[in-house]
Amino acid sequence: MRGTEKVFISEQDQYLFGQGVHYEIYKKLGAHYSEEDGKKGFYFAVWAPHAQAVSVVGDFNGWNTEAAPMKRMEPLGIWEVFIPGVVSGQLYKFFIVKGNGGTVYKADPFASYAEERPGNASCTFISGKDGKPYAWSDAKWIAEREKQDVNRIPISIYEVHMGSWMRHPDPENDGFYSYREFADRLVKYLKKMQFTHVELMGIAEYPFDGSWGYQVTGYYAPTSRYGNPDDFRYLVDTLHKNHIGIILDWVPAHFPRDEHGLADFDGEALFEYADPRKGEHPDWGTKIFDYGKNEVCNFLIANAIYWFSEFHIDGLRVDAVASMLYLDYGKQDGQWVANKYGGNKNLEAIGFFKHLNSVVLGKFHGAMMIAEESTAWPQVTDKPENDGLGFSFKWNMGWMHDFCDYMKLDPYFRKDNHNKMTFAMSYNHAENYILVLSHDEVVHLKCSMFNKMPGSREEKFANLRAGYAFMMAHSGKKLLFMGQEFGQEREWSEEREIDWFLLQEPGHANMQRYSEDLLKIYRKYPALWELDNDDRGFKWINADDTEKSLYSFIRMDSTGKNNLAVVINFTPVQRDDYRMGLPKAATCSLVLNSDDTKYGGIGVRIPKTIKAKKQEWDNQPYSIGFTLPPFGAVIYKFN
Repeated sequence: MRGTEKVFISEQDQYLFGQGVHYEIYKKLGAHYSEEDGKKGFYFAVWAPHAQAVSVVGDFNGWNTEAAPMKRMEPLGIWEVFIPGVVSGQLYKFFIVKGNGGTVYKADPFASYAEERPGNASCTFISGKDGKPYAWSDAKWIAEREKQDVNRIPISIYEVHMGSWMRHPDPENDGFYSYREFADRLVKYLKKMQFTHVELMGIAEYPFDGSWGYQVTGYYAPTSRYGNPDDFRYLVDTLHKNHIGIILDWVPAHFPRDEHGLADFDGEALFEYADPRKGEHPDWGTKIFDYGKNEVCNFLIANAIYWFSEFHIDGLRVDAVASMLYLDYGKQDGQWVANKYGGNKNLEAIGFFKHLNSVVLGKFHGAMMIAEESTAWPQVTDKPENDGLGFSFKWNMGWMHDFCDYMKLDPYFRKDNHNKMTFAMSYNHAENYILVLSHDEVVHLKCSMFNKMPGSREEKFANLRAGYAFMMAHSGKKLLFMGQEFGQEREWSEEREIDWFLLQEPGHANMQRYSEDLLKIYRKYPALWELDNDDRGFKWINADDTEKSLYSFIRMDSTGKNNLAVVINFTPVQRDDYRMGLPKAATCSLVLNSDDTKYGGIGVRIPKTIKAKKQEWDNQPYSIGFTLPPFGAVIYKFN
């Protein structure tokens, strides 16, 4: 907002907000640079219907609670005031007199910038430089994104916690690189590794580092730990200029009780359900948004739009969706209230998701809304008009747990758990899935992915190579958490950077090289992503070789060319006489041998080219034969 334009809230603004459909309400509520009667300053507005009185206090008035009283607007209880002379970069809060006469200082729910922790005030901010708004340079990226079908493009996501991916050596920087410094380092690494997207944890402002950003107090403010909102814009812009997409974690399920935050905002439950059986998570100690209030849903939907519109992000990964859908999530009998039909489904949250996804994906073509939904809730990625929730993708948590459970097993016992690796394909058509190995799997004594693997160090690396090949070749988009690509050994902690020093050891350097090549293969071959949610894209060759713990399958693209034959051996036994069935005559070219010495393997020799013989095998008319390495993953291309 530039200084020559007066900001105010009209009757139309109030009506739309009350209906829950003012999708740019963030341009009116909050703090905005404005001009009235020839004087420049900031216009402040806040929704606080239960308050007796509200005033703005800040650096500009000595935090005097009587200096800037706000005027109440009916019928919604929005309070407003214009304060001349306020400039960008000044701290402020709302001083609220509660209905019972008590008082509280609150941060601005719509603030675009916040004081750096441990402070918790909001901060005025004017985007841009020298009177001009931030100059984006990603128009080409946005134009190309609008044309794409996200189901038919390669998506390999690198999940990152900014504060612990790489730590700043200067202690005066609190250990953090700025958004701008981080942009340059991260882009270089993502381009080297060939990830298509990065997913950032904890960008919306939050007070406690140990929450990783999942206890949000400033939904509209990129955290000031790493810089100001324009610094964050620079990060997004830099990623886009280098053809890398960005996804943010988003937390519309709950918020913390911090006194300066949303909890009991105007002296009573406002953003949360008033009944604690609906408005509180007993296990998490957090408040639950009231999805039955139009204004609350508007706050959240406009917030999603804000990140796409103001910061050009490419997707939101919605945290804890299951906790929103089920009224009894994490609760015992007597701790929850059934819906009007006597069931445990939160009908208001269901309506919220349909509204949210319809608006966001309708407005931002080619963008993604991703559900972290941990149950078997149906039609998460189906369209709202089909009674679906309307998400673009769903994290496949079932696959993640089955995969980790299987990979942790001593190879001797894998034959008794063979179906853990095949089960996901039996329901693959149900949703548009992302296969994830996320941060949740490498914390809280769950071990790193490397240390989940059984056996010696060499066997751990070999197991991990086989497991990653299975993941990358399986139907579904992909996500790896930072450090997993080189075999991070320690569990992740937000208090330190990931163990980059491990790359000085050949085993970890080889693992990183393997992950890089695997990601390049994934991007290169449409067979691995073009028909992820289509039965034509995946065909088991042998899903039942239980005794040998072998899995073989074919991935196909829409043209029938450059198809991939994949086989993975999850035992330490070398199969000298291995044979794999193929559906037709073909000359097969080697794409990947996970046992190659450059990856740290023992170097079992595999033909670079094999011509399929007319020899029935695996119920297929043709077949190829070669030596299958221990813990080996082999991929051949054929037409």
